Amino acid sequence: MATQLPGLLLNGVGLTLTGGRSINCRNSQPPAAISSANPPPLSSTIQAVGWKGAGGSGNENSKLFNACEGIQEEYDWNDLETELYRWTKTLRPVQWYPGHIAKTEKELKEQLKLMDVVIEVRDARIPMSTSHPQMDSWLGNRKRILVLNREDMISTADRNAWASYYANQGIKVVFSNGQLGMGALKLGRLAKALAGTVNVKRKAKGLLPRPVRAGVVGYPNVGKSSLVNRLLKRRMCPAAPRPGVTRELKWVRFGKDLELLDSPGIIPMRISDQTAAIKLAICDDIGERSYDALDVAAILVQMLSRLPTVGNKALCDRYKIEADGCCGKIFVQKLAVQLFNADNNQAAFRILQDFRKGKFGWIALERPPRREKPRKLLHLSCELWGGSEMLAS
Repeated sequence: MATQLPGLLLNGVGLTLTGGRSINCRNSQPPAAISSANPPPLSSTIQAVGWKGAGGSGNENSKLFNACEGIQEEYDWNDLETELYRWTKTLRPVQWYPGHIAKTEKELKEQLKLMDVVIEVRDARIPMSTSHPQMDSWLGNRKRILVLNREDMISTADRNAWASYYANQGIKVVFSNGQLGMGALKLGRLAKALAGTVNVKRKAKGLLPRPVRAGVVGYPNVGKSSLVNRLLKRRMCPAAPRPGVTRELKWVRFGKDLELLDSPGIIPMRISDQTAAIKLAICDDIGERSYDALDVAAILVQMLSRLPTVGNKALCDRYKIEADGCCGKIFVQKLAVQLFNADNNQAAFRILQDFRKGKFGWIALERPPRREKPRKLLHLSCELWGGSEMLAS
């Protein structure tokens, strides 16, 4: 009797268990050759030969199946990142560094010395791409809270993946929705708790207590000012759904115990990672003048066609245009002819706006980085076969 578990991305792995029983992973392609554009057929299986239903529980079988699915998911996202790198190599580099950012960066470094805790806000759809490469060196050992804003724009699976990733790193993370205020109160409590030792030390020195100082920092248009306004329950900081609205640092008081510094978005002077730059453009976290909308929309189409939760069918259903996922630019041009009198820019902006408004569903464009050795996920207990061996790739 054999039990088959679909979807494992392995090739020619044979594992022998006690009593001659074995696991054979049948797949005609090596993992590197399998892309998210061509998912493995359902006939690709992991087969446990000699399995006895009475000898194992459904729970254990489910754990094995979930681990296999986890490996497939990691390979798929890795393939997508590889393809994205290849697509962006031929495009004009995306660069955006308004004059006020240089001034802000200099002032912010001075203000950091006054902060008890730093609240770093990122876009939950692209947490890695909205991470400033110099942030760690600026903050040093200062206490930090990571906020992934716009949690309403990602799926539960995306949220759980990032929550687990940061929990394993020991990083305190808060998921928030700056528009509706979800997560704002939790953030305020956490900031006060983390910096609670400040007044303990001041009291020991005979000084009067003072409010905890927290700085809110992050990339442009990730929702910093909206989050501050939600904490204050009134509009104290200018906020709008486009990058570059906040132009100066501003301290505001939250009750008697907390002071918040709202800051303009900061971004590297030169973005060396162009895959990150394209994702910033897709999510509207960078100025429109910095990129070609047709190029960005074309790449978005190719990304969506490869995501299992969207795919070519969703694109076809929405725009009534056949999508093959190979050339996004042709898809945008067809849409331009059909709806916009052959205006490619209008068609490109329509696709970008549809993604930003969740017309394809709420999805993230990034998942946590894959472990260096993902096959270690196969170290599963084989007690359900009657032995204590560990499966190893």
